[in-house]
Amino acid sequence: MAWIKVPPEHHPLFLAALPDDPRVETLRMFGGLAARVKGHIFAGLFGRSTMIWLPEGERAEALALEGAEPFDPMGNGRRSDKVMLPESFMDDADELRRWIGRAFEATLALPPKANRAKKTSRPAAAKKKAPRRAARKR
Repeated sequence: MAWIKVPPEHHPLFLAALPDDPRVETLRMFGGLAARVKGHIFAGLFGRSTMIWLPEGERAEALALEGAEPFDPMGNGRRSDKVMLPESFMDDADELRRWIGRAFEATLALPPKANRAKKTSRPAAAKKKAPRRAARKR
């Protein structure tokens, strides 16, 4: 999957398609936006489309949509549990909202993701003192 910058006009389309639920959090990702609930990302902008997470039993239906494909941001063919929706859905608010809603509902069934320990800054490495030079004899 070639890297394509997320068109800025997709941001408001994506935000409008998210469920109106206080548990939805948005964050910046891949130069676009992503949404998560219970610590799990369930949808996000990537390239000219939207990727969604669906449980394995529901992915085949999404992948059968014309223009849908497995989410492979690195382009190395690694299997992903996310699906790229057809680009045409960015022009179809109802379909985009419906599929993002399905991903949201499916994600709600997952247990909350364990919080990662906050990264703490490492103590600055002890500065190495330059070896003292022997006093010059004059």
